[in-house]
Amino acid sequence: MRIAIFAETFLPKWDGIANTLCHLLEYLVAHEHTALMFAPEGAPEHYAGAPIVGLPAFAFPFYPDLRLIPPIMNVERRLADFRPDIVHLVNPAFLGLTGLRHARTLNMPVVASYHTDLPGYTDIYRLRWFRDSLWAYFRWLHNQADLNLAPSHFTRLELEAHGFERVRVWSRGVDTEQFHPGRRSAEWRARLTGGHSDAPLLLYVGRLAAEKRVEWLRPVLDALPQVRLALVGDGPLRPALEAQFAGGPAVFTGYLRGNDLAAAYAAADLFTFPSANETFGNVILEAMASGLPVIAPHAGGPVDLIQHGYNGFTFAPQDQADWIAHIRRCVADPALTRQMGRQARISAESRSWEAVFDGLLRDYATLLQETPTTLPLLLPAAPSAMSPHPVPDSISGMRYREGEHQQVQRPPLCT
Repeated sequence: MRIAIFAETFLPKWDGIANTLCHLLEYLVAHEHTALMFAPEGAPEHYAGAPIVGLPAFAFPFYPDLRLIPPIMNVERRLADFRPDIVHLVNPAFLGLTGLRHARTLNMPVVASYHTDLPGYTDIYRLRWFRDSLWAYFRWLHNQADLNLAPSHFTRLELEAHGFERVRVWSRGVDTEQFHPGRRSAEWRARLTGGHSDAPLLLYVGRLAAEKRVEWLRPVLDALPQVRLALVGDGPLRPALEAQFAGGPAVFTGYLRGNDLAAAYAAADLFTFPSANETFGNVILEAMASGLPVIAPHAGGPVDLIQHGYNGFTFAPQDQADWIAHIRRCVADPALTRQMGRQARISAESRSWEAVFDGLLRDYATLLQETPTTLPLLLPAAPSAMSPHPVPDSISGMRYREGEHQQVQRPPLCT
Protein backbone atom coordinates (compact mmCIF):
# COMPACT_ATOMS: atom_id res chain seq x y z
CA MET A 1 0.00 0.00 0.00
CA ARG A 2 0.87 3.66 -0.32
CA ILE A 3 -0.06 5.57 2.84
CA ALA A 4 0.02 9.36 3.31
CA ILE A 5 0.13 10.41 6.97
CA PHE A 6 -0.81 13.86 8.26
CA ALA A 7 0.61 14.07 11.79
CA GLU A 8 -0.06 17.05 14.05
CA THR A 9 3.03 16.15 16.11
CA PHE A 10 6.26 14.26 15.45
CA LEU A 11 9.96 14.36 16.22
CA PRO A 12 11.81 16.10 17.74
CA LYS A 13 8.91 16.30 20.23
CA TRP A 14 8.74 12.94 21.96
CA ASP A 15 5.44 11.62 23.27
CA GLY A 16 3.12 8.66 22.79
CA ILE A 17 2.08 9.86 19.33
CA ALA A 18 5.67 10.24 18.09
CA ASN A 19 6.51 6.85 19.59
CA THR A 20 3.61 5.21 17.75
CA LEU A 21 4.43 6.95 14.46
CA CYS A 22 8.09 5.91 14.61
CA HIS A 23 7.09 2.29 15.09
CA LEU A 24 4.47 2.62 12.32
CA LEU A 25 6.95 3.99 9.77
CA GLU A 26 9.45 1.27 10.67
CA TYR A 27 6.75 -1.37 10.20
CA LEU A 28 5.52 0.02 6.87
CA VAL A 29 8.99 0.18 5.37
CA ALA A 30 9.93 -3.28 6.70
CA HIS A 31 6.80 -4.75 5.09
CA GLU A 32 7.45 -3.03 1.74
CA HIS A 33 4.67 -0.47 2.00
CA THR A 34 5.39 3.11 0.99
CA ALA A 35 4.74 6.03 3.34
CA LEU A 36 4.86 9.82 3.09
CA MET A 37 4.37 11.96 6.19
CA PHE A 38 3.38 15.62 6.57
CA ALA A 39 4.36 17.04 9.99
CA PRO A 40 5.39 20.29 11.73
CA GLU A 41 8.72 21.73 10.64
CA GLY A 42 11.75 20.62 12.62
CA ALA A 43 11.12 16.93 11.97
CA PRO A 44 13.87 14.95 10.21
CA GLU A 45 13.62 14.86 6.42
CA HIS A 46 13.35 11.05 6.54
CA TYR A 47 12.53 8.46 9.14
CA ALA A 48 13.05 4.72 8.52
CA GLY A 49 13.42 5.59 4.85
CA ALA A 50 10.08 7.40 4.63
CA PRO A 51 10.19 11.07 3.53
CA ILE A 52 8.85 13.68 5.99
CA VAL A 53 7.47 16.96 4.64
CA GLY A 54 7.97 19.64 7.32
CA LEU A 55 5.43 22.48 7.34
CA PRO A 56 5.51 25.84 9.19
CA ALA A 57 3.80 25.65 12.58
CA PHE A 58 2.91 27.93 15.50
CA ALA A 59 2.53 27.24 19.22
CA PHE A 60 -1.03 26.85 20.50
CA PRO A 61 -1.51 29.74 23.00
CA PHE A 62 -3.15 27.68 25.74
CA TYR A 63 -0.77 24.71 25.34
CA PRO A 64 2.61 25.89 23.95
CA ASP A 65 3.99 22.35 23.53
CA LEU A 66 1.32 21.78 20.88
CA ARG A 67 2.47 23.22 17.55
CA LEU A 68 -0.25 23.72 14.97
CA ILE A 69 0.00 24.04 11.20
CA PRO A 70 -2.41 26.58 9.67
CA PRO A 71 -5.10 24.78 7.64
CA ILE A 72 -4.42 27.08 4.69
CA MET A 73 -1.32 25.08 3.76
CA ASN A 74 -1.53 23.68 0.23
CA VAL A 75 0.18 20.31 -0.27
CA GLU A 76 -2.27 18.98 -2.84
CA ARG A 77 0.37 18.65 -5.58
CA ARG A 78 2.72 16.69 -3.34
CA LEU A 79 -0.14 14.43 -2.26
CA ALA A 80 -1.38 13.92 -5.82
CA ASP A 81 2.12 13.03 -7.02
CA PHE A 82 2.45 10.46 -4.23
CA ARG A 83 -0.88 8.79 -5.21
CA PRO A 84 -1.71 7.22 -1.83
CA ASP A 85 -4.21 4.40 -1.37
CA ILE A 86 -5.06 5.71 2.11
CA VAL A 87 -4.78 9.11 3.80
CA HIS A 88 -4.33 8.73 7.57
CA LEU A 89 -4.98 11.80 9.74
CA VAL A 90 -3.18 11.35 13.08
CA ASN A 91 -4.74 13.31 15.95
CA PRO A 92 -6.33 15.69 13.41
CA ALA A 93 -6.77 19.34 14.33
CA PHE A 94 -5.53 21.92 11.83
CA LEU A 95 -3.14 19.88 9.65
CA GLY A 96 -5.75 17.13 9.67
CA LEU A 97 -8.21 19.56 8.16
CA THR A 98 -5.71 20.23 5.37
CA GLY A 99 -5.27 16.50 4.79
CA LEU A 100 -9.01 15.93 4.73
CA ARG A 101 -9.59 18.73 2.23
CA HIS A 102 -6.93 17.48 -0.18
CA ALA A 103 -7.95 13.83 0.19
CA ARG A 104 -11.55 14.62 -0.66
CA THR A 105 -10.54 16.79 -3.61
CA LEU A 106 -8.46 13.88 -4.94
CA ASN A 107 -11.11 11.24 -4.05
CA MET A 108 -8.95 9.33 -1.58
CA PRO A 109 -10.28 7.36 1.41
CA VAL A 110 -9.56 8.84 4.83
CA VAL A 111 -8.73 7.28 8.19
CA ALA A 112 -8.60 9.51 11.27
CA SER A 113 -7.10 8.38 14.59
CA TYR A 114 -7.90 10.07 17.90
CA HIS A 115 -4.98 10.24 20.34
CA THR A 116 -5.18 13.11 22.86
CA ASP A 117 -7.97 14.01 25.29
CA LEU A 118 -7.80 17.73 24.60
CA PRO A 119 -11.43 18.29 25.72
CA GLY A 120 -10.50 16.68 29.03
CA TYR A 121 -7.58 19.08 29.42
CA THR A 122 -9.94 22.07 29.52
CA ASP A 123 -10.81 21.48 33.18
CA ILE A 124 -7.13 21.20 34.11
CA TYR A 125 -6.19 24.41 32.29
CA ARG A 126 -9.28 26.29 33.54
CA LEU A 127 -10.81 26.44 30.08
CA ARG A 128 -13.97 24.51 30.79
CA TRP A 129 -16.00 26.99 28.74
CA PHE A 130 -14.00 25.72 25.71
CA ARG A 131 -14.75 22.00 26.21
CA ASP A 132 -18.06 21.70 24.35
CA SER A 133 -16.63 23.64 21.43
CA LEU A 134 -13.67 21.26 21.21
CA TRP A 135 -15.95 18.23 21.24
CA ALA A 136 -18.10 19.82 18.52
CA TYR A 137 -15.09 20.56 16.35
CA PHE A 138 -13.48 17.15 16.70
CA ARG A 139 -16.83 15.40 16.07
CA TRP A 140 -17.36 17.58 13.00
CA LEU A 141 -13.88 16.74 11.69
CA HIS A 142 -13.76 13.02 12.54
CA ASN A 143 -17.23 12.29 11.21
CA GLN A 144 -16.05 13.20 7.71
CA ALA A 145 -13.51 10.35 7.77
CA ASP A 146 -14.38 6.95 6.33
CA LEU A 147 -12.99 5.25 9.46
CA ASN A 148 -12.14 6.55 12.93
CA LEU A 149 -9.68 4.82 15.24
CA ALA A 150 -9.53 5.05 19.04
CA PRO A 151 -6.55 3.75 21.04
CA SER A 152 -8.62 1.93 23.69
CA HIS A 153 -12.09 0.51 24.24
CA PHE A 154 -12.72 3.06 26.99
CA THR A 155 -11.89 5.91 24.61
CA ARG A 156 -14.00 4.39 21.85
CA LEU A 157 -17.05 4.40 24.13
CA GLU A 158 -16.32 7.98 25.14
CA LEU A 159 -16.07 9.10 21.50
CA GLU A 160 -19.27 7.31 20.55
CA ALA A 161 -21.04 8.93 23.51
CA HIS A 162 -20.03 12.29 22.00
CA GLY A 163 -21.44 11.42 18.59
CA PHE A 164 -18.35 10.10 16.77
CA GLU A 165 -19.23 7.58 14.07
CA ARG A 166 -17.53 4.56 12.45
CA VAL A 167 -15.13 4.07 15.38
CA ARG A 168 -12.87 1.05 15.77
CA VAL A 169 -10.10 0.33 18.26
CA TRP A 170 -6.49 0.64 17.12
CA SER A 171 -4.48 -0.31 20.18
CA ARG A 172 -0.75 0.09 20.87
CA GLY A 173 2.13 -2.32 21.27
CA VAL A 174 5.40 -2.56 23.14
CA ASP A 175 8.88 -3.82 22.34
CA THR A 176 9.21 -6.62 24.91
CA GLU A 177 12.87 -7.15 24.05
CA GLN A 178 13.75 -3.50 24.64
CA PHE A 179 11.64 -3.25 27.80
CA HIS A 180 12.52 -6.30 29.87
CA PRO A 181 13.09 -7.12 33.58
CA GLY A 182 16.52 -8.42 32.59
CA ARG A 183 17.74 -4.84 32.11
CA ARG A 184 17.73 -4.28 35.87
CA SER A 185 21.13 -3.09 37.09
CA ALA A 186 22.68 -2.06 40.40
CA GLU A 187 24.05 1.09 38.74
CA TRP A 188 20.63 2.38 37.68
CA ARG A 189 19.07 1.30 40.97
CA ALA A 190 21.61 3.38 42.88
CA ARG A 191 21.17 6.35 40.54
CA LEU A 192 17.38 6.44 40.79
CA THR A 193 17.25 5.89 44.55
CA GLY A 194 19.90 8.51 45.27
CA GLY A 195 22.17 5.82 46.65
CA HIS A 196 19.48 4.14 48.80
CA SER A 197 19.22 0.95 46.76
CA ASP A 198 17.49 -1.05 49.50
CA ALA A 199 14.54 1.34 49.68
CA PRO A 200 11.33 0.67 47.70
CA LEU A 201 11.54 2.59 44.42
CA LEU A 202 8.49 4.16 42.81
CA LEU A 203 8.75 5.30 39.19
CA TYR A 204 6.92 7.88 37.10
CA VAL A 205 7.63 8.27 33.37
CA GLY A 206 5.96 10.98 31.32
CA ARG A 207 5.72 14.68 30.63
CA LEU A 208 5.93 17.05 33.55
CA ALA A 209 2.77 18.97 32.70
CA ALA A 210 -0.45 19.89 34.47
CA GLU A 211 -2.58 17.21 32.80
CA LYS A 212 -0.32 14.46 34.23
CA ARG A 213 -1.06 15.41 37.89
CA VAL A 214 2.53 14.65 38.93
CA GLU A 215 2.01 16.76 42.06
CA TRP A 216 -0.09 13.87 43.40
CA LEU A 217 3.17 12.03 44.10
CA ARG A 218 4.27 14.49 46.78
CA PRO A 219 1.63 13.31 49.34
CA VAL A 220 2.72 9.73 48.61
CA LEU A 221 6.23 10.55 49.81
CA ASP A 222 4.80 12.26 52.88
CA ALA A 223 2.67 9.20 53.69
CA LEU A 224 5.43 6.67 52.97
CA PRO A 225 8.74 8.22 54.04
CA GLN A 226 10.61 4.94 53.49
CA VAL A 227 10.17 5.00 49.70
CA ARG A 228 12.19 6.69 46.98
CA LEU A 229 10.75 8.24 43.82
CA ALA A 230 12.26 8.63 40.35
CA LEU A 231 10.63 10.99 37.84
CA VAL A 232 11.66 10.41 34.24
CA GLY A 233 10.66 13.08 31.76
CA ASP A 234 10.58 16.82 31.29
CA GLY A 235 8.07 19.56 30.61
CA PRO A 236 6.83 23.02 31.54
CA LEU A 237 6.19 22.16 35.21
CA ARG A 238 9.63 20.74 35.96
CA PRO A 239 10.94 23.82 37.83
CA ALA A 240 7.80 24.02 39.96
CA LEU A 241 7.83 20.29 40.67
CA GLU A 242 11.51 20.31 41.60
CA ALA A 243 10.71 23.05 44.09
CA GLN A 244 7.72 21.09 45.42
CA PHE A 245 9.78 17.92 45.87
CA ALA A 246 12.87 19.73 47.21
CA GLY A 247 14.24 18.04 50.31
CA GLY A 248 12.30 14.87 49.57
CA PRO A 249 13.57 11.49 48.37
CA ALA A 250 12.95 12.23 44.67
CA VAL A 251 15.30 12.11 41.67
CA PHE A 252 14.54 13.98 38.41
CA THR A 253 16.32 12.48 35.40
CA GLY A 254 14.95 14.50 32.48
CA TYR A 255 14.06 12.70 29.27
CA LEU A 256 15.50 9.22 28.78
CA ARG A 257 15.41 7.19 25.57
CA GLY A 258 16.43 3.75 24.37
CA ASN A 259 18.47 1.55 26.68
CA ASP A 260 18.62 4.23 29.39
CA LEU A 261 14.83 4.39 29.57
CA ALA A 262 14.55 0.60 29.60
CA ALA A 263 17.11 0.41 32.43
CA ALA A 264 15.19 3.00 34.44
CA TYR A 265 11.99 0.99 34.22
CA ALA A 266 13.73 -2.24 35.18
CA ALA A 267 15.41 -0.62 38.19
CA ALA A 268 12.10 0.24 39.88
CA ASP A 269 9.66 -1.79 41.99
CA LEU A 270 6.35 -0.11 41.18
CA PHE A 271 5.04 2.19 38.44
CA THR A 272 2.82 5.01 39.67
CA PHE A 273 0.85 7.00 37.11
CA PRO A 274 -1.62 9.62 38.36
CA SER A 275 -2.87 11.02 35.01
CA ALA A 276 -6.61 10.59 34.47
CA ASN A 277 -6.71 11.80 30.84
CA GLU A 278 -4.81 9.07 29.00
CA THR A 279 -6.44 7.69 25.87
CA PHE A 280 -4.00 4.76 26.02
CA GLY A 281 -0.83 5.07 28.12
CA ASN A 282 2.24 3.77 26.26
CA VAL A 283 4.37 4.20 29.38
CA ILE A 284 2.07 1.87 31.30
CA LEU A 285 2.65 -0.88 28.77
CA GLU A 286 6.42 -0.24 28.82
CA ALA A 287 6.40 -0.51 32.61
CA MET A 288 4.45 -3.76 32.50
CA ALA A 289 6.86 -5.21 29.94
CA SER A 290 9.66 -4.28 32.36
CA GLY A 291 8.05 -6.36 35.09
CA LEU A 292 6.42 -3.57 37.10
CA PRO A 293 2.88 -3.60 38.49
CA VAL A 294 1.05 -0.35 37.70
CA ILE A 295 -1.22 1.83 39.83
CA ALA A 296 -3.26 4.24 37.71
CA PRO A 297 -6.75 5.79 37.57
CA HIS A 298 -9.71 3.75 36.37
CA ALA A 299 -10.17 5.95 33.32
CA GLY A 300 -9.08 5.97 29.69
CA GLY A 301 -6.47 3.60 28.33
CA PRO A 302 -5.34 2.11 31.67
CA VAL A 303 -8.73 0.38 31.93
CA ASP A 304 -7.75 -1.75 28.91
CA LEU A 305 -4.35 -2.61 30.37
CA ILE A 306 -4.67 -3.08 34.13
CA GLN A 307 -6.45 -6.05 35.66
CA HIS A 308 -7.16 -4.88 39.18
CA GLY A 309 -5.30 -7.04 41.70
CA TYR A 310 -3.59 -9.11 38.99
CA ASN A 311 -1.02 -6.90 37.26
CA GLY A 312 -1.66 -3.69 39.19
CA PHE A 313 -4.42 -1.62 40.74
CA THR A 314 -6.79 1.06 39.47
CA PHE A 315 -8.46 3.68 41.63
CA ALA A 316 -11.31 6.16 41.27
CA PRO A 317 -9.78 9.04 39.26
CA GLN A 318 -10.32 11.69 41.94
CA ASP A 319 -9.73 9.50 45.03
CA GLN A 320 -6.23 10.39 46.18
CA ALA A 321 -6.62 8.42 49.43
CA ASP A 322 -7.42 5.24 47.49
CA TRP A 323 -4.39 5.85 45.28
CA ILE A 324 -2.08 6.14 48.29
CA ALA A 325 -3.67 3.08 49.95
CA HIS A 326 -2.84 0.87 46.95
CA ILE A 327 0.75 2.15 46.88
CA ARG A 328 1.01 1.54 50.63
CA ARG A 329 -0.21 -2.03 50.16
CA CYS A 330 2.42 -2.75 47.49
CA VAL A 331 5.21 -1.22 49.54
CA ALA A 332 4.19 -3.25 52.60
CA ASP A 333 4.00 -6.52 50.65
CA PRO A 334 7.05 -6.93 48.37
CA ALA A 335 6.08 -10.51 47.54
CA LEU A 336 2.70 -9.34 46.19
CA THR A 337 4.42 -6.58 44.23
CA ARG A 338 6.87 -9.03 42.64
CA GLN A 339 4.05 -11.45 41.78
CA MET A 340 1.99 -8.73 40.11
CA GLY A 341 5.13 -7.60 38.30
CA ARG A 342 5.58 -11.08 36.81
CA GLN A 343 1.93 -11.06 35.77
CA ALA A 344 2.32 -7.60 34.28
CA ARG A 345 5.15 -8.92 32.10
CA ILE A 346 2.92 -11.80 30.91
CA SER A 347 0.16 -9.30 30.04
CA ALA A 348 2.57 -7.18 28.00
CA GLU A 349 4.02 -10.11 26.05
CA SER A 350 0.79 -10.48 24.05
CA ARG A 351 0.90 -6.86 22.82
CA SER A 352 3.50 -6.68 20.09
CA TRP A 353 3.75 -3.75 17.68
CA GLU A 354 3.76 -6.26 14.83
CA ALA A 355 0.32 -7.56 15.77
CA VAL A 356 -1.01 -4.02 16.31
CA PHE A 357 0.09 -2.87 12.85
CA ASP A 358 -1.05 -6.08 11.18
CA GLY A 359 -4.50 -5.17 12.47
CA LEU A 360 -4.19 -1.60 11.22
CA LEU A 361 -3.27 -2.81 7.73
CA ARG A 362 -6.28 -5.13 7.77
CA ASP A 363 -8.45 -2.12 8.61
CA TYR A 364 -6.87 -0.21 5.72
CA ALA A 365 -7.52 -3.13 3.35
CA THR A 366 -11.12 -3.53 4.51
CA LEU A 367 -11.75 0.15 3.96
CA LEU A 368 -10.46 -0.13 0.40
CA GLN A 369 -12.70 -3.12 -0.34
CA GLU A 370 -15.94 -1.87 1.16
CA THR A 371 -18.45 0.29 -0.70
CA PRO A 372 -20.83 1.79 1.89
CA THR A 373 -21.75 5.44 1.83
CA THR A 374 -19.57 8.08 3.38
CA LEU A 375 -19.97 11.71 4.37
CA PRO A 376 -19.45 14.68 2.09
CA LEU A 377 -16.93 17.36 2.81
CA LEU A 378 -17.31 20.22 5.24
CA LEU A 379 -20.68 21.84 5.10
CA PRO A 380 -21.07 25.07 3.13
CA ALA A 381 -21.80 27.97 5.45
CA ALA A 382 -21.06 25.71 8.43
CA PRO A 383 -21.02 27.24 11.89
CA SER A 384 -17.60 28.19 13.19
CA ALA A 385 -15.46 25.16 13.98
CA MET A 386 -15.22 26.40 17.53
CA SER A 387 -18.95 26.99 17.93
CA PRO A 388 -20.46 25.36 21.04
CA HIS A 389 -23.35 24.11 18.94
CA PRO A 390 -22.75 20.64 17.42
CA VAL A 391 -22.69 20.37 13.64
CA PRO A 392 -24.99 17.63 12.27
CA ASP A 393 -23.16 14.32 12.31
CA SER A 394 -24.83 12.22 9.61
CA ILE A 395 -24.99 13.25 5.98
CA SER A 396 -24.67 10.52 3.39
CA GLY A 397 -22.89 10.74 0.08
CA MET A 398 -20.99 8.67 -2.44
CA ARG A 399 -17.92 6.73 -1.38
CA TYR A 400 -14.55 6.35 -3.09
CA ARG A 401 -13.84 2.81 -4.26
CA GLU A 402 -10.33 1.37 -4.49
CA GLY A 403 -9.07 0.44 -7.92
CA GLU A 404 -8.61 3.14 -10.50
CA HIS A 405 -9.13 6.18 -8.26
CA GLN A 406 -12.56 6.64 -9.85
CA GLN A 407 -14.01 10.08 -9.87
CA VAL A 408 -17.08 10.39 -7.67
CA GLN A 409 -19.20 13.42 -6.98
CA ARG A 410 -18.51 15.04 -3.61
CA PRO A 411 -19.85 18.34 -2.31
CA PRO A 412 -17.24 21.10 -2.36
CA LEU A 413 -15.35 22.09 0.76
CA CYS A 414 -16.69 25.18 2.48
CA THR A 415 -14.71 28.37 2.15
